[in-house]
Amino acid sequence: MSVSKIGRMPIILHRKINGEIKTLTIKKNKSNQYFAIFCCEEYPSKKVKTKGSVGIDVGLDTYADLSDGTIIENPKYLRESEERLTRLHRELSRKKKGSNNRKKAKLRLSRQYQKIDNQRMDFLHKNTNMLSKNYGLLKVEDLKIQNMMKNHHLAKSIADASWGTFVNMLSYKVVANGGQLIKVDPKYSSQDCSNCGHRMKIPLHIKIFCCENCGLTINRHLNASININGREGHSRTYTLVRDCVRPSNKATVYEARTIFRGNTIENPHHL
Repeated sequence: MSVSKIGRMPIILHRKINGEIKTLTIKKNKSNQYFAIFCCEEYPSKKVKTKGSVGIDVGLDTYADLSDGTIIENPKYLRESEERLTRLHRELSRKKKGSNNRKKAKLRLSRQYQKIDNQRMDFLHKNTNMLSKNYGLLKVEDLKIQNMMKNHHLAKSIADASWGTFVNMLSYKVVANGGQLIKVDPKYSSQDCSNCGHRMKIPLHIKIFCCENCGLTINRHLNASININGREGHSRTYTLVRDCVRPSNKATVYEARTIFRGNTIENPHHL
């Protein structure tokens, strides 16, 4: 790869670059990893969906329950790594300020946080890809996540789940695949019976919805996802144009990421 004012450098190209390259940005994260981010202009072909709509109820016990019965489990990456993070924070606090050992401990801690972030993003990308390719119309709750984060009992779990990132990813991926995302009112979605519409107040720890009116017994989250699928809402659109690039009206700009680490390169590719 040849970069102006820098020269040629080897990179690890993890996927083929499509379209015309417009800009290149080189970034360095806290784990001392370097990324070359390409902004490209291309003309995507939208795919016509054949499947119907599906309602998605996000949660903390299970990540998402779909109205067709599909369940996406919650991996809870931050919770699973809390013990290691605690140990790394303790090691960092014991190192002398300004010493090389403290810098090494800080780097180990940064890499652990980076690993959690990479795991979470990988999980979100895989599941949003699956949903956007298999369903033409997706309905989600229009949650006020910032208000929900004020509950200190649930704030860490909600942040780990990254519902906002999940919905944002669905927004542009569904549009790119020719589908549509609709955000609906979340009020009483888990308290209304999906069969008769009877409303019941149910504590959060009760996971089975038993309707007093019609006798329906169903999983609480599945009941909510069916209600979400049956509601009307406002369409969520997403602009695919990013950064400072100004493509034509029919073009799409996306990011292609590559990574290189110092002088140690595996399978380098040169552009």
